[in-house]
Amino acid sequence: MKKILVSKCLLGINCRYKGDSCKNDAVCALSEKYEIIPICPEQDGGLPTPRDPAEIVNGRVISSAGRDVTAEYEKGARHALELAREHNVEFAVLKSKSPSCGCGTIYDGTFSGTLITGDGITAGLLKAMGFKVTDENSIK
Repeated sequence: MKKILVSKCLLGINCRYKGDSCKNDAVCALSEKYEIIPICPEQDGGLPTPRDPAEIVNGRVISSAGRDVTAEYEKGARHALELAREHNVEFAVLKSKSPSCGCGTIYDGTFSGTLITGDGITAGLLKAMGFKVTDENSIK
C-alpha cells in the first residue's frame, strides 16, 4: 500500500495550537487507499499543545507573544522530511494556512487573519525536496 504524510489535526488528533483538532472526513477516508503517516511538525519540533499561535514574519516564525519559534518549526519540518523519505511517501496532505503546514496560502504575520500567498515551513521544505504537497481543501 502506498503511503502519504497527513497532518495529525486533520485526522482528529488534538494537536493544534488551541489544543483542538480539525478532523476532516475526506482526509480520513484516504486511509482506505493509503497507509497514513501522521505528523505534527509543531509538536515534533518540541512545541507544547496548547501553544501561542504563530505566523511567519520576514522569514521567521514568531508567536503572538513575540517569541521566535523558528528553530522548533524547522526541527519539525526536518522530521517530516525524514519520515517522507523513510516511507517513500506519494504525497503529503497538510493543514491549510498553518505556519508549518500551509500550502500555497498562509497568514501574513500580522495576526489580523489576512492571508497571503506562501507556504508554511514544512510544506515549503517538502516541496523544495520534490514532494507533492496539498491541503485538505483539495481532497474530495
